[in-house]
Amino acid sequence: MKPDDLHGIIASFETQEHLLAAARAARDAGFSPLDAYAPHPVEELTEALGHRRSRLPYFMFLGGLLGGVGGYFMQWYASVVDYPIDIGGRPLHSWPAFIPPTFELTVLGAAVTGFFGVFIASRLPKPYHPVFNLAEFSRASQDRYFLCIEAADADFQPENARRFLESQQALTVTAVPK
Repeated sequence: MKPDDLHGIIASFETQEHLLAAARAARDAGFSPLDAYAPHPVEELTEALGHRRSRLPYFMFLGGLLGGVGGYFMQWYASVVDYPIDIGGRPLHSWPAFIPPTFELTVLGAAVTGFFGVFIASRLPKPYHPVFNLAEFSRASQDRYFLCIEAADADFQPENARRFLESQQALTVTAVPK
């Protein structure tokens, strides 16, 4: 199989400790990009794969800030500029009345930004992924741990990746076609 026809090389491991050790070793050996699959969340796996922290919280903060400022401006514009009503001599810009809707729109802006940000960052929906074609990959939701060295790098050498994964106590090592 030619490197252009490969998604990557995947290895299965029996325990999460073996997976973590292999992921750290692969990152240290310069393999990139890496992806891992486990039947349950593994805390140290993100760091072991070398993934950086998400920028999503910053975008959520900006979404919340935009929602709050937009909500406050909308109320101010409606009550002071567009449709001022003088009732009982109260000021047109009565900011304490604007606080609850402003808070709600701040939360709504952050939540909507977070919701769509997760889908965009995760590249969802993704109805097809090449690893789904492997017969043994169904065990990734049961009792096996998988590490995939993807062929997205220009310097990817399938035989080097295969030899490396075999040296990491992998149960099986398989090429993943596109």
